Amino acid sequence: MQIPIDKEFFNRSNAYIQLANAQCDGKIAVALVNGSFMYGLSRFSAWSTAANHPSGESLRTHRQEEIDILVDQFRSMLEGHMDEHIADFDKLMAP
Repeated sequence: MQIPIDKEFFNRSNAYIQLANAQCDGKIAVALVNGSFMYGLSRFSAWSTAANHPSGESLRTHRQEEIDILVDQFRSMLEGHMDEHIADFDKLMAP
């Protein structure tokens, strides 16, 4: 399943990244910010997935399928970004 991309897709994505970056101010470990970000994303993903089902029973029936779709999408995006960071490490990690 493809993630729907509209004209504001990257603006929304960048807003979330900017929020996370702002929290990485040297007082909070990056891993803690990442954990909070992932928790929030997983909670919102569960809610938005549930919103596409008419009942809890429907969501229960399709639970694993929905999780697999989300995890596969995340893995694909993460692999692409990891490859980008490997290829451009010095540029992307410069202070």
